[in-house]
Amino acid sequence: MTQNVTVPEYAEYKEILKGRLSPKRFEHSLCVADEALRLAVKYGGDVQKAYLAGLLHDITKNTVESEHFKLFNTFGAELSEIEQTSEKLWHAISGALYIRYLLNIDDAELIDAVRYHTTAKAEMSLLAKILYLADFTSADRDYDDVDVMRRLVDESMDKAMAYALRYTVLDLAERNLAIHPDTLSAFNEIMLKRRNNNG
Repeated sequence: MTQNVTVPEYAEYKEILKGRLSPKRFEHSLCVADEALRLAVKYGGDVQKAYLAGLLHDITKNTVESEHFKLFNTFGAELSEIEQTSEKLWHAISGALYIRYLLNIDDAELIDAVRYHTTAKAEMSLLAKILYLADFTSADRDYDDVDVMRRLVDESMDKAMAYALRYTVLDLAERNLAIHPDTLSAFNEIMLKRRNNNG
């Protein structure tokens, strides 16, 4: 854990996660929580909220399809056509619902960060950006370019967001997969911001 910063143990939530996630996914959640805490310290975010968001962000990742759709239907989530056919997006939506309605965590910023930690979106809060980048750069990640991402996240949040979004858009395009409109909105927003700042 980040030096001189303490957050609650959240033992109850960790026990819930252990019961819902594979050992590998549970370890990933701990790594993302630690990275989110580190980034919150670095960029002036709420360290307790960042750690908890990191801990819970994948709470429905190992959930079967029927449970995802039970959560969607029970709590009135309307999925777009892309979301309906993209299983990798389900856990962010159902996870936000699970946290709000089954864990009774009534924190709109935290729930929003979990909801968009996979696609991103325009006008993300600091917490949402921290979670998005922590998921990209946690200690357990080993994809191509992870070292570049880790260097950038320590240089500038905007640089890291730009690189992560570009990486995602290119990866999806190269695999002939649909790109979520929220991802494109986030990408366009940060590219326009960078152009305006450079201009």
